[in-house]
Amino acid sequence: MTTDPAHLKSLFENATEGIILTNGAGNIMLINPAAERLFGYRPEEIVGQQIEVLIPDKYRHHHHELREGFLAQPTNRVMGHNRDLHGKRKDGIEIPLEVSLSHYRRDNELFVIAFIVDIARRKEIEASMLRQQKELQKISSEIRKMNAELEAKVEERTVILKEALQRLEESQIELSEALDKEKMLNEIKGRFVSMASHEFRTPLSTVLSSASLLSRYTAEGEQDKRNRHIEKIKNSVKHLNDILEDFLSLGKLDEGKVITLADSFDIYEFITDITEEMRGFVKNNQQIVYDHEGPLQVYTDRKLLKNILINLIGNAIKFSTDGSTVWIHSACNDQMAVISIKDEGIGISSDDQEHLFSSFFRAANATNIQGTGLGLHIVKRYIDLLNGDVALTSELNKGTNITITIPITKEVL
Repeated sequence: MTTDPAHLKSLFENATEGIILTNGAGNIMLINPAAERLFGYRPEEIVGQQIEVLIPDKYRHHHHELREGFLAQPTNRVMGHNRDLHGKRKDGIEIPLEVSLSHYRRDNELFVIAFIVDIARRKEIEASMLRQQKELQKISSEIRKMNAELEAKVEERTVILKEALQRLEESQIELSEALDKEKMLNEIKGRFVSMASHEFRTPLSTVLSSASLLSRYTAEGEQDKRNRHIEKIKNSVKHLNDILEDFLSLGKLDEGKVITLADSFDIYEFITDITEEMRGFVKNNQQIVYDHEGPLQVYTDRKLLKNILINLIGNAIKFSTDGSTVWIHSACNDQMAVISIKDEGIGISSDDQEHLFSSFFRAANATNIQGTGLGLHIVKRYIDLLNGDVALTSELNKGTNITITIPITKEVL
């Protein structure tokens, strides 16, 4: 079926993208209305001129070379992805563009069609997103500072309450002073809670309620109850710190401020120390089992690797039940180290697994467990900085196995 020329003409004239046709010498043969509006030219002003008239002066000479290269080996291509292209309007203003090129031959002469999209609005949106990101980083820094002050106040109040409870039978006056101090600290906490975001409200509420209940357990035989509420306060403060560290780590990664500082160390001793440190966070009757095979000396950034392992082991503990086991296995050869962390936890559905390393993503079966949704995203970016890879296998209600592979030599890192 032959295409109606009227349809082709309508398509050319009503296209929302700019369309410019040039001959083999780079002269403009046709320009559609969208391109006329984009560059500010009337057809009689632009037709016949070389395409370089639409290129900013600083790129014009180089564009001439690129055009000749394209004519020598013409291929259809999309230009502008991952780098900025600019055009020049009649009034001299530069505009950001995306350009795709196609070609055809007619009577042994080469013609080139350029499809042009104005991406100025997209660039404005990208700049706005960058500004918003910087504002979030600033807010996160301020919240971290306030949290440090709150933590100091909570520790101070806990000491005061313990001393007041111990001296309760000796002096009613001392107890009254301690209660006054607690009231002052509660007011400070209340102001902080009103300023904090939703992510901070649950752990702060736990701190407030547990601290208030401490004053009720005054008998000598109620020390276990006091210790339980003190432990709740410590866990909540740790959770707040974890949230802040996630936000700040993400900010540093986005700003490119995280750099690798590699050195040589014994990986078995290194992971053993981390394992011992994490035993303080296990649940009732949980255990951590670690083994290693292969050479011991590795060359990598130990700080980034520690952050990665603490996050992964912490997740294995958090998402597993009492009495379960977390297995850690490391293996090295001359070039690479492979470290796996396996648990018997709640597992991850196949639908959620593909999004697991995205920022702020939380699996559907983990929404009632504390977390920011940033941990695995940060882990993935740390592993990328180490030129490594991460793989995950998981099954619902049976557990998860995460394996990281990193280079351990100066040549590869």
